[in-house]
Amino acid sequence: MEKAVRFDGDLNQVEVKYQLEVENVNGIQLQTVLEAMDVVGILEYGLAKVADLMIKYVIIPFVNHGRPLSFLEELHQESAVLKIVASPDIKFEFLDGEFLYSGILLFIKFIYRSVCLQKSSWMRCFGRLTWPRISELIISSFLSKVVPTDASKLPDFQKIIIRTSEFEAALKELMYISSSDDNDNRLSNFAENVEVHFAFKKKTEILAKARNLLLECDFSIPQEYTRDGSIWKNDETSVQSSSHVVNLLFLSERCLVSKAAKQLMGLIHQTLQDVCLSSTRVALEFYQTARDAILLYEVVVPVKLERQLSGINQVAVLLHNDCLYISQEILGFAFEYRTDFPSSIKEHAVFVDLAPRFQLLAEEILQRQVQLVIYNLKEAIDGADGFQNTHQMKQFESAKFSIDQVVFILEKVHIIWEPLLLPSTYRKSMCSVLESVFSRIARDILLLDDIAAEETLQLQRLVHLMLENLSSLFESLAPGEQTLQEFPAQSPEDLIPSLRKIWKLSELLDMPLKSITASWENKELLSCGFTINECFFNQNVEC
Repeated sequence: MEKAVRFDGDLNQVEVKYQLEVENVNGIQLQTVLEAMDVVGILEYGLAKVADLMIKYVIIPFVNHGRPLSFLEELHQESAVLKIVASPDIKFEFLDGEFLYSGILLFIKFIYRSVCLQKSSWMRCFGRLTWPRISELIISSFLSKVVPTDASKLPDFQKIIIRTSEFEAALKELMYISSSDDNDNRLSNFAENVEVHFAFKKKTEILAKARNLLLECDFSIPQEYTRDGSIWKNDETSVQSSSHVVNLLFLSERCLVSKAAKQLMGLIHQTLQDVCLSSTRVALEFYQTARDAILLYEVVVPVKLERQLSGINQVAVLLHNDCLYISQEILGFAFEYRTDFPSSIKEHAVFVDLAPRFQLLAEEILQRQVQLVIYNLKEAIDGADGFQNTHQMKQFESAKFSIDQVVFILEKVHIIWEPLLLPSTYRKSMCSVLESVFSRIARDILLLDDIAAEETLQLQRLVHLMLENLSSLFESLAPGEQTLQEFPAQSPEDLIPSLRKIWKLSELLDMPLKSITASWENKELLSCGFTINECFFNQNVEC
């Protein structure tokens, strides 16, 4: 067989010789060799290498070549030649598959006439050796690439289905594939299941696009949004025109999110609209795709931004908003799309189970930020060494530096948080931080023993300095007009119990014991959060 079928790489041709010379014996017919192999049951073995070389040197170059190729067949009395030549059609494209299928059919006919000598059983043997690989090559190089990317183009694919069916019918006439075995209808089965392939291809594209959105986004916000929140909070067109402003469906508020989050939800909304317009099989695939795309945020973003989440910054707050926004959108899916889903999908489509995951993630990110701020403030306060001996210049300067650090950290957090967080979330988080700071400072001062008169004045000065420098922060905690309509106005002291306590503590620092006792007896100190042990902390103060 190696002498009968020769491949010439230089000439790009296959030559089949009908008259062979083997071990100095001339005139051996190719047909005799084939009949002998068939009789002893090794025909498949004998044709295997020929089949491998045909695929390697003929089929693969024809299907995958960078420029169009065609076949030219030459028949002689003692041989047949199949030449692989450049196609004269320089505008060649596979399009509906006609050129591809006609070229491969010409090759199969050459095998039928010149190698298998028109004998059906030999042809079926050659088909079993080559068809699985040839059909897979056609699917991967042609059919899978012309699967429509839009549901509206599915009807155009019908032309390819027809061409494919005609191609396989011609192969059956040549006995190359079985007429009775449906497994041989590999191309038709693929083409007729185009809905499934379309959905799979679309799913791959959607998830790839979603992943790229998340990976390429830098999770930053333009300064104009953070400098003046009224620009986007009061502008009705900002939701449509901005890539960062969104409405929260169930909170009747707007917030800033990353460009990736808004684009991701736009992609998911488009996918769910396709669910409403698709057949059951495609709709089910799109529904799963929408769920997978949502979960990509949870998988990709926290890992990508792990370093930023470990610090106090705008990115972490933006991620909190993203998760809040995504959870709100998820809760709205059922109301927005469920009624238009195909009936079989309505029974299985569920999104509400995803919402708590993002609500929890949003809360975890926010609480992590709050705890980071509290930890940094604690370290700053630790530098004051318990506010001891502040009547000494060195100790006073150290305590004042700690207070300045506290104010700096709080102002930094104020600048980062207020423009991005929802007003109610901002007040709750900032009040939690301030409560921690003031209660810690008050506790440290209350633990001091034998405070001298000069020392009390310096402590009082430090407390007043801190509270004065935080005046703008206190103003930011006042509710806006909309919130004021829903909830009664509350003073900073109402929101931060220890603020009232530290204000009163600054007064107590230079009050005589008698006055302190009177304040306790009339329950004024109790209303400020003092305990009986704390009220007499400065009983040894010289008055």
